[in-house]
Amino acid sequence: MAFVAGLVLGIIAGLGLVIAFLRSEHSRSKSRLELAAILAAFAKMTVEDSRKILPGEFYPSWVVFSRRQKLKWLNQELIKIWPYINEAASELIRSSVEPVLEQYRPVMLASLKFSKLTLGTVAPQFTGVSIIEDDKSAITMELEMQWDGNPNIVLDIQTKFGVAFPIQVKDIGFTGVFRLIFKPLVEELPCFGAISYSLREKKYLDYTLKVIAGDMSSITGISGAIKETIHNAIEDSITWPARKVVPILPGDYSFLELKPVGILEVKLVQARNLTDNDIIGKSDPFALLHVRPLPDRIKKSKTINNNLNPIWNEHFEFIVEDAATQHLVVKVYDEDGVQASELIGCAQVMLNDLHPGKVKGVWLKLVKDLEVQRDRKDRGQVYLELLYCPFGTEREFPNPFAKQLSLTSLEKVLANGANGTKVADFERARQRKRVGMARGVLSVSVISAVNLPAMDITGKSDPYVVLKMMKTEMRNRTRVVNESLNPIWHETFHFVVEDGLHDLLILEVWDHDMLKKDFIGRCIITLTRVIIEEEFADSFCIEGSEIGKLNLSLKWTPQPIYQDI
Repeated sequence: MAFVAGLVLGIIAGLGLVIAFLRSEHSRSKSRLELAAILAAFAKMTVEDSRKILPGEFYPSWVVFSRRQKLKWLNQELIKIWPYINEAASELIRSSVEPVLEQYRPVMLASLKFSKLTLGTVAPQFTGVSIIEDDKSAITMELEMQWDGNPNIVLDIQTKFGVAFPIQVKDIGFTGVFRLIFKPLVEELPCFGAISYSLREKKYLDYTLKVIAGDMSSITGISGAIKETIHNAIEDSITWPARKVVPILPGDYSFLELKPVGILEVKLVQARNLTDNDIIGKSDPFALLHVRPLPDRIKKSKTINNNLNPIWNEHFEFIVEDAATQHLVVKVYDEDGVQASELIGCAQVMLNDLHPGKVKGVWLKLVKDLEVQRDRKDRGQVYLELLYCPFGTEREFPNPFAKQLSLTSLEKVLANGANGTKVADFERARQRKRVGMARGVLSVSVISAVNLPAMDITGKSDPYVVLKMMKTEMRNRTRVVNESLNPIWHETFHFVVEDGLHDLLILEVWDHDMLKKDFIGRCIITLTRVIIEEEFADSFCIEGSEIGKLNLSLKWTPQPIYQDI
């Protein structure tokens, strides 16, 4: 009996242990499932959700970082080592900037050099940092810096007339963003081969010039010329995409230096509704265009006198060094003769908005300042036609503006600079030898118009269209469609065009009356698109009409496009 009782108790105890173990495992399994659900919920939480749970005073800074971090720790260390940085940076600035100042030295000056250059006792302050994650082969860092310094900078100036005097640069205030690129990344410490630095964005720069023991105002024109020289030197030497490359490890880092990557073709077509800045008559507009604001890279259009709706139809070419960050700037001025030209307005186009090899036409609204977007005044618009052609993609993206002439064996030798012949001299001779011209027949089908304004007292119009080529002044016209605001013509006209890439098609819509005719509006069309696509149909807004449009079909039949002079 004792054995049986022990056996029964043992079985009961064993069952109890098994049940307890199963209950424990079930409880642990349930707990794990709940924990997994909690972790899954946390994984879906946003930063805003976590801030609702955790009060701000207990919210750790390492949980999330803003794009531009405050750098108090770096500023404190920078203050400590500033005397040593000052000495090294002063010598670096002298050796790198002085040659650039000499390059842009005004004509009135015989020499422009530093006699003293120290950055003073006030260290700059870094106000933020960000990491640009667009290149896996490099680390790109942007540092925002503010500096209200007390430097001791003295320029020795000597004029063409033998007059010498020192000028002090004082009261410098600067805010900007510097870009540092650590590239290439290597396995050897410090894990990068070189550092490239550049002024990515200049937000604010101000300073004063003072003649030591003299008055700056007594030297007419010197102050403005020196400030322009300093501005050009900064733009050319360290403003992005220009950069300075500092080798850290031995090696060839020439691939990091600034180099052209493509050509931007710009056709300045026209402007409309420009602001009238003249008291008598109308403005005399001209335009300045640039990708980099260097004196030898700024292009100027012709001046159209007494016209608020000028047609320039001019073609310009710009070198592009970094299509991802550079932009085209257009500034329209009113020429005032002997006085300084007055800015009517400006606009810009980011090059990364362009598709390589594809022509893009854009109307740009003119504003007073590209940096301050608070201008509500209507200053007019400017129309551009843009084409970006990266180097090395000529077959994939042919450039219609390029002189596509095949080279002979002799020309290829000359192009390579053999026997001391310079490439630039060869190109000039080549351009004199041949001229590229897009010749062909342009067929224009005037299909219809919609939403024309009523020009007659009956609430209707009697519209017809006049077609003309700007350069040759060839003209044609459609028939008159009586009493219609949505006329249908379906008429086709043909024009022999000698230089299609630089000609314009102008279509004027008129209202016919017995005694007079009323101008309704016009369309101005470049031929670039039809030359590339050969045929297309589209609707074109009629300038002068709020909602009126002209429906056209255009076709290009090319003829031999190159001729010898």
